[in-house]
Parts: sequence; C-alpha cells; structure tokens
Amino acid sequence: MKRNILNIIWASMLTMSLTNCNDFLDATSPGTIDREFVFSDEESARDALYYGYETLRANRSLHSVGFFWHPVWGSDIEDSQDLYDPGTAGISEKWFYPNGTSNYNIDSGEGTEVFTELYKTIAVANSLITSFEALDNFQEIMEGEPNTMSDLYGQAMALRATCYWELCRWYGDVPHVLEAGQKAEGLVSRYAIYDYHIRKLIEVEPHMFRPGEGSTRADVMNRSYVQGLIGRLCLYDGGYATRRTDLGADFHVDGEGNVLSFDDWSIEKDGAVYGRRTDWKDLYEIAKVYLQACVDNPGSVVLHTTDPRTKDQNGREYGNPYQYTFQQMHAGDNVTLADESVYEIPQEYNYSSDRPAYIGRPSTGGNGQAPCVACGQDRIQAHFYYGWFDNNDMRRDVSVTVTGSNGQGQELIQSFDRSAWGKGCGPGTNKYDWNRLPSPNTQSYGTSGINVSYMRISDVYLMLAEVYAALGEEGNAKQYLQIVHNRAFPDNNDPNFEKYISDCGSVYNAVIKERALEFSGEGVRRFDIIRTGILPEVAVADRRIMKAIIDGVRDKGYYEFENGNQIPAYIWTKMVDAKTEYGYRLTTQTPVGKQDDPVLFPGWRGQHDDWGSIVPAFADQNMTNVAIKGLFKYIAPGSEEAKSLEAEGYVQTNWAIDMLKYEEDYATKLFAGYTDEDYAAKNPPIHLIPNTYQVLLNSGITNGYGFRQQ
Repeated sequence: MKRNILNIIWASMLTMSLTNCNDFLDATSPGTIDREFVFSDEESARDALYYGYETLRANRSLHSVGFFWHPVWGSDIEDSQDLYDPGTAGISEKWFYPNGTSNYNIDSGEGTEVFTELYKTIAVANSLITSFEALDNFQEIMEGEPNTMSDLYGQAMALRATCYWELCRWYGDVPHVLEAGQKAEGLVSRYAIYDYHIRKLIEVEPHMFRPGEGSTRADVMNRSYVQGLIGRLCLYDGGYATRRTDLGADFHVDGEGNVLSFDDWSIEKDGAVYGRRTDWKDLYEIAKVYLQACVDNPGSVVLHTTDPRTKDQNGREYGNPYQYTFQQMHAGDNVTLADESVYEIPQEYNYSSDRPAYIGRPSTGGNGQAPCVACGQDRIQAHFYYGWFDNNDMRRDVSVTVTGSNGQGQELIQSFDRSAWGKGCGPGTNKYDWNRLPSPNTQSYGTSGINVSYMRISDVYLMLAEVYAALGEEGNAKQYLQIVHNRAFPDNNDPNFEKYISDCGSVYNAVIKERALEFSGEGVRRFDIIRTGILPEVAVADRRIMKAIIDGVRDKGYYEFENGNQIPAYIWTKMVDAKTEYGYRLTTQTPVGKQDDPVLFPGWRGQHDDWGSIVPAFADQNMTNVAIKGLFKYIAPGSEEAKSLEAEGYVQTNWAIDMLKYEEDYATKLFAGYTDEDYAAKNPPIHLIPNTYQVLLNSGITNGYGFRQQ
C-alpha cells in the first residue's frame, strides 16, 4: 500500500469533508463533516479506507517525529540528545514539566498538530462506518464467515479505535466523535472511550481476515492486529494513569455510564490524581481471551526463534532471529514486511520514512553523502546498555550502538559530549541504519522506506504474559515470557532463565523488564512505566544509578555493574580496513569465540560494504571501521595494556569521562518534573500533553492538570 495506490478519487471527496473537520480545531469558525459517503462496490470502499490509512501515515509527529523527537524518550532507559533546558517545550514534556504545568506554554510543544490530524483520520473512519451501516445488506454482510466487505468495515473500526487509543494515552480525556458530520467538542472520560472501542472491536473481530488469509497482509489492520489491539486497549484502560479531578465526581464513567471507583497511588494535586480503576481485572480477563487467540493463530505472522540466515558469501555469520526482524524492514523493495509485524505502517523506498533520519543509528553526513544525516535523536541511557542486558542476550548489539557514520563512508565512535550534536549523548538506537539498506538514496534524509512496525507479535506474547502474571496465573505467564526471552539467546535457550525471574523479584516484574529489553528505542517504555504504576519509583531510581555511575567514573575511572560490565572513563580506538581484513565492512552477529575481536565486537555495526558504488566520491575510502578496545572493561591510562594498544595504533578516546561535564543532563535532571520530594509526598506525575489555545477555543474543552487555558 504505497504512494501509487493512495492517489485515488476519494482523496478529493474526503478533502471537502476534512476541511471542515480541520476548521473546528484550527480556525475560528466551527464546522462539521457534512458529506456522507456512499459507495457501490468494495473497490471504492477500499480506496476510501486507504485514504484513511494515508492520513495516519502522514501524521508523522505521532509515530516518527514530533512526539518521537522528545517526549516519548522520557523514560528510565532512553533519552534524547538535546541539552537539558526546562524552558524548551520538548524537554519540558519529556521530563514531566520541571517548571510546573502552570508555567508551560501550551502552544509551544512537540507535535501540536497531532490532535487535529488524528481527528482527520477519525473523520474518514466515521464516514466509512456510517456508510457501511446504512447499506441495505449490512446485516447480511456481518453474518457468518469473514467476507471482503465485513473485513473492510472491521478495518475502519480498527483505524478509528487506534486513533482514540493514541488520543487517550497522550491527552487523557478527549472529545468522542462517532458519527459522520458530528462536531468534535466536549470531553468524554477516557475510560468510557476505551470501553466503547473494546466492545466494538470485539463485535467486528470474527468478521475480519488474518494476515495470510486471501490477499490480507500486515500493512492493513487485520484480525490479528484487532485481537492485539483489544488487549492493548484493555491494558491501558485498566492501567495506571493520571486523571483529572476537576470535572465532577461523576465524570469518570465506564462504557455503560456507571461511575467508576479507583485505587489511587497518589494524593490529589493540581486537580489530578494517579491511579487505576478498581475493576481492572475484568479488563485483563478480556485481554487474556483475545491476546491468547492471537498467539494461538496469528495467521502468517511468525515469531522467529531461529535465524533463517546462516553465513553469507563474504563469511559473515548471522544466527540472530531478533535482528532478522529489523533487517526485513530494510529490504528496500516496497513489498517485504517483517514476518513478526502484526501491523506495519508502510513507507515507500527511496521516497519516505523518518527512520533512521530521526530514529536509528546516527550519521553526521549531509545530503548526498555516505550516508546522509541520521540525527540520532533517540539515545539509550548508559545503565541500560551496560547493566540491564545479560552478556549473552543477542538483543543488546541489535538494539544499541556505540558507533554511527560520518557521512564519508566511515564508522564514527559515539561520544558522551552532549555538545557534539549528531554523535554525542552516548549510545544510540541501532535498529534502523542507512548502512543496512541495499542501495539507499541518501540525496535526502527522509527516503529510506523503512516501515513503522506498529505492533510486533512479541508485543502480543509479552502483553499476554503480563496479563497472566497480573491475574496470578504465573505458569502461563512464564510460558509466554520464556518464548520471547529465550529467542534472544544462542540456540534459543537461556540456561539462567529461572535466575532471571528470581533476580527480578517476580514473574510480573520479569515481564515488564523483558518489555524494556525487547522494545528499547521503539517508543514503548515511557508508556509502560506510566500504565504499570512504576513511574514514580523508577524516576528516583534512574537518577540514583546514573549519579552512581558518574561518581564511579570520577572517583575510580569506571563504574562496575552487577553483571560484571564496567563503563570506563576512556576507551581505545583506531580506524581499520575491514574489507581487506575480513572481506566485508558491515558486521553481523559476533561469531562464537570472537568477543575479543575489536572490529566484530560489539556486533551489528560497521559500514555499507560498497558506499563507493552509491556515492563515487568515497570510492577510495578504505579505512572504514572502528576497532574498539576497553568498552566493557576498564583499561587504566598509562598502564602497560594501554601503552601496548597505543603501540598498535590505538588512540585513547574519551568515553564516560565526558559525562562529568554534563552531570545535570545525564543524572540529576532526569525526570526533573518528578523529584525525590514528589515521590516522598506521593504527588501525581503529570504525563499528559495539553491542548493548544485554538483547539480549546474551537472544541469547547479545557486543559487540566494545572495547565493554562491560553
């Protein structure tokens, strides 16, 4: 579903309608959708639905920039590379409003257009749903086995539900528009909204196709995705969140209009409180049914536990099923989808995609270079990279990189010097990389074609494990946790799995940690710590561990983690001709017994094997790869080992020592809007995004949580 099928006659018809939808949110004259769409065959219905998908894809601030520039990286394992400045909107959103919500400029945030754009997509879905339900044979369509029209109707329902999930998790309570032509105004409790869409998805789920059934693929919202989405909605609906208390005692109701009761963790402050609804187990029981159904029969979606690749003609070894998923996203053919994706937002190769331009392995190159820019905005906190992963966990090197590219066909060591934009701020996300595309067009940075994997099957497995653990069914929880966990280890087996659970303290805690290991750099962790109720405690713990790391580096030259890894003040690096020495430049899984090889370890780095054929200006570049010594083990400057390395051409290179210059950014101001004092007082964390003045004016809603109204 690429650009060529999006240029459809429905676009002009829908634009007439969506102009009015845009008016009520962005302009002073309120309007409504006044066109009801009627279609005579499935192709016209499909084309209209594709236009709805295109509005979601084009809403880049929702899934690729904007929210993914700053706020989504505000977690205890991730960060963004910009310097700490509480007066900057994105930093303020990311770290939970350090200057207070009342001092925040509501018109200045990241992704201020997202709210409006989501209602555009909802308008398309509502028009389709209304038109379907007006068909004379609608009841006949929705009887018996899935058919093309019932599947299209279900996709429209899923598209609408997805938009409301995004709205509620970012904004809280929002207008709930369900009819074509209805104006979006007035606030509705997020719990009523979640409940409604859970119920509607349950209705359409049996009448949809799974991936692999007929022509259905994971680039549309399919039955397996709907099953996963039901589970996802239930976890948010029954999870912790900060809610408003200034809207009346009877505002927060369920889908039937019954006033809800809550188990609150926090006190009330700024007209808000942090807690979860008391009937959350009922929602988890619903989630269990549909997540289990998805795991039992996901269609053609596959959780790979072995890598179908072995060794290529150049001698590269693979053997990492986790990386295979992300490599499939680099296919560059406008056809391939990742086998593990339950739903992917498709992009067009050499035309669109913000990965790795904004999210992924960094590059300081410019347009037309080898490769062009990749901002590396999303960064990985040092304690997560060094301390959370088992040293045999093959996800670490796939997920996190300590090198990037310099745009001249050379690998570039990253730095903790936050003034070095594009290569500073420590390790980056490694899942998306210009170098892994077959023949990338680097004339412009937004052209990789790497799809947005909106739901992976491992997410479904871990949501199911979480539900089972929360409901006390630990045996079932361990079963699905173990499947995801083991596939990250050689031979699909972690012999220390039981110890992993014991070290976490419970099966439930192990599942939540596993989600961090599985989805780092994908925008998941921030919401996991919110909805599971652990945000307050991890905010405090995050500052403490990062402060301890900096103190250790200052006092001893390194900090040692429980797994034995040491993060040193300095490392030793040199450039090498990997093509001559190894036969290739782009590295893969570190071969067994090669953990001491300074080029092959860490794995999954290096450079494209032949940048010269793509950008001839760099055809003669031979010194392409960084050899690294002392990344996980302290080497004392001036020691015999250091002198020996320097005799071999290695250079002492600043590593963690540079964190000492930015202690505020790396440690003391993490979660700056939720202090140790807030935790002790049990204040509610404010994790929601306010609406802009124009949206408030035209929709008749208000901001809560202490935010301004203008």
